[in-house]
Amino acid sequence: MLLNRSERNFPRVVVIGAGFGGVEVARRLKNKEVEVLLIDRNNYHTFQPLMYQVATGTLASDSISFPLRKMFKNQQNFRFRLAEVQQINTAEKIVHTSVGDYDYDYLVIATGATSNFFGNKEVEKYSLPMKSIVEALNIRSYMIQNLEEAVLRKNTSDRERYLNFVVVGGGPTGVELSGAIAEYQQHMLKKDYPELSTYEMKVYLVEGTGKILGALSEKSSRDAERYLNELGVKVTLNTVVTGYDGNTVTLSSGEQIPTKTVIWGAGVMGQMPEGLSPEIIERGNRIRIDEQCRVEGLEDVYAIGDVSAMITEENPRGLPGVAPVAQQQGKYVAEHIMNALNKQESKGFKYFDKGSMATVGRNRAVVDMGSLHMKGFLAWMTWMFVHLVSIFGFRNRVVTFVNWTIKFLTKNSGIRLIIHKYERPKPEPKVKAENKAY
Repeated sequence: MLLNRSERNFPRVVVIGAGFGGVEVARRLKNKEVEVLLIDRNNYHTFQPLMYQVATGTLASDSISFPLRKMFKNQQNFRFRLAEVQQINTAEKIVHTSVGDYDYDYLVIATGATSNFFGNKEVEKYSLPMKSIVEALNIRSYMIQNLEEAVLRKNTSDRERYLNFVVVGGGPTGVELSGAIAEYQQHMLKKDYPELSTYEMKVYLVEGTGKILGALSEKSSRDAERYLNELGVKVTLNTVVTGYDGNTVTLSSGEQIPTKTVIWGAGVMGQMPEGLSPEIIERGNRIRIDEQCRVEGLEDVYAIGDVSAMITEENPRGLPGVAPVAQQQGKYVAEHIMNALNKQESKGFKYFDKGSMATVGRNRAVVDMGSLHMKGFLAWMTWMFVHLVSIFGFRNRVVTFVNWTIKFLTKNSGIRLIIHKYERPKPEPKVKAENKAY
């Protein structure tokens, strides 16, 4: 049982969220004279950069997940609670959760982001987001379900909507996901479904701006688009989704694509518990923080990662929503807390950009590291190495490496199982207008 404030020997640091930032804070406070309490709705950490490989069946979900209690088993000052955070009371310094209330001396909000549908309720209802393991598994099941449905239909026109796959959002997630689906089309569709033609299956990538991989260089963006075109992905730029009724997606260009599968990766928004002033919430539902990662107006509350917005002249839109930002902020906040306890000053946080990368199927990737640009097989090997060493757990690294090796050698691996059938909301029936005589 956790002690109340008056009974504790050390200050308590409560961390909400076990993503890259939250885990980094907790790890950096190991062997420090503080009590660390990590709260999350899941009992595992997820390596989100490889989520798309779970969605497309390359990896099992447990290959990119790691139990939190196992991760911190040797950290004596660490405690974990599996709970939903309901509200934060910053006046009394209490966090209200589904399993009880916990007071804190320092609070770190690292709750990450969720999908942003920009107010389009219809698209939100029928499309498939990919921000959690459960959502990735839903995508995997639903894609296979639609292929099975396509087999049952004899006419090409009847199969079309089951064999069109639309990915919305041209960031790393959208690019990597559409490339992986296209590779399945090329190498595995005919083997799994001899009744279907490879040419019947189509993969679309829809991006609202003028280029994909907007955070990367122009050269990397062009190379990635060329790779996608070589894989047969139909890339549509300067176009947004205006509607989707579960059967047909409508684009701002007026084009309509019959499809049962729309995967949404076009935007994210911060997710946070109640209790913070609306005045400090920035665009994208992010918490405004100062240069020391503290929530504006609160000395002992920090926000890091995708849920935070550090607005500066250098970064007027805040820092990018990538794992290295969260990890570097997590390290900084842990050091800042210890400096505060020791009455020492801390310099402002500075993000060091180590580079960006994205893979576009087998043997293809783009990497930007400062002025260095790589593409093709060398970039792909670099991408694999960086991601492999970043995964938590020796077993996870070995399993991932083995799966990647088998897929590279055979072009025919993957977990193509429907364990839990995904039931999508049924499209509303279209009501025909009655003819009335006047």
